[in-house]
Amino acid sequence: MINLEIPRKFVPLVKQAGSMADEVFRPISRKYDLAEHDYPVELDLMSALIDGMSQSGATQGAGATGATKEAAAAEKVDEGGAKNGANLSSVLSIMETCRGDVGLTLSLPRQGLGNAAIAAVANDEQKARYAGRWAAMAITEPDVGSDSGAIRTTATKDGDEYVLNGEKIFVTAGERAELVVVWATLDRTLGKKAIKSFVVERSNPGLKLVRLEHKLGIRASDTAAFSLQDCRVPAVDLLGDPEIKTEGGFGGAMQTFDNTRPLVAAMAVGLTRASLDLATELLAQAGVKPDLDAPITTQSYAAASLIEMEADFEAAYLLALRAAWMADNGQPNSMEASMAKAKAGRTCVNVALKCVELCGATGYAETELLEKWARDSKILDIFEGTQQIQLLVVARRLLELSSSELK
Repeated sequence: MINLEIPRKFVPLVKQAGSMADEVFRPISRKYDLAEHDYPVELDLMSALIDGMSQSGATQGAGATGATKEAAAAEKVDEGGAKNGANLSSVLSIMETCRGDVGLTLSLPRQGLGNAAIAAVANDEQKARYAGRWAAMAITEPDVGSDSGAIRTTATKDGDEYVLNGEKIFVTAGERAELVVVWATLDRTLGKKAIKSFVVERSNPGLKLVRLEHKLGIRASDTAAFSLQDCRVPAVDLLGDPEIKTEGGFGGAMQTFDNTRPLVAAMAVGLTRASLDLATELLAQAGVKPDLDAPITTQSYAAASLIEMEADFEAAYLLALRAAWMADNGQPNSMEASMAKAKAGRTCVNVALKCVELCGATGYAETELLEKWARDSKILDIFEGTQQIQLLVVARRLLELSSSELK
């Protein structure tokens, strides 16, 4: 059983994240939605505050900074032998900050998705070397969408270096990050078994910024496209085992998703909560108040919709917590991470759009953040694996079929 009360050691973190959402993110949310590609300078102060809390031991993160052996040893095992650690604390805090703004959450320095990739795959020396640095993650390619195993970017060994060549698109925080975790193949003929991830310095002359994307939502977050042209990377910056294994070779790279999918689920849960809270408030002003003690069939369409959406929110919330808790306790969570991402992503889109519908002209106008949240919501059902890919992963796990047996 999971104790669903927030662990006492995380209460200050959750409160701080909630304050950040309400007092910092929301007031500037519209500003950076309109000023796409402008760096949110207000986040520098927030980053300094997070660093201070981390150094004092008040917080834990799922990125490289919180993934060292010392940090792991410092985690306390709670009553019953269960551990509430870095993954759960990150999920809880992200849920809060994304009540304020998803794009701004993704723009917080040193909190990138690449940091979670490093935490999942890097060895102790690498984790210590990359600690405190901001890492983006580059997986998607122009001709390779959801099938990460079909990556075409190549990595060729040359002495003490690897030479990377290829293209990467849709890299979150790609321009602003200090490091980019690039997925590449050591041998195209071996398929996904030869795929490895490499940490590339953003300043590397072989990593060329092609463009920044103009997007439907999360405009505060920069999304970059890169070209890798004879990009030389020290061999020590290959994450995990450099050997190509014929069995389970892709597993090390895929562990990245087991760490990052619960985080994306948490983003969706946070935005869902924000949409529900604001819609409930606006509808209450119009005299619509759900009665949880009355049959749903006796209530207005709007009231019944709010009740149904609350139920979906609870399901997504619990799935996200379970996936993170399992990761903290060393339990395989690939299926649960995909379940959390699938449920939270779909719920977020459905709830955000329904809240716009229920609030009518007010929901559609720029006088409230509902229309912005509806735009922001869609990406949460797409990146880190689309809805369809998540359902495919879950089906394979449930049916105990391989990727070649169930496509």
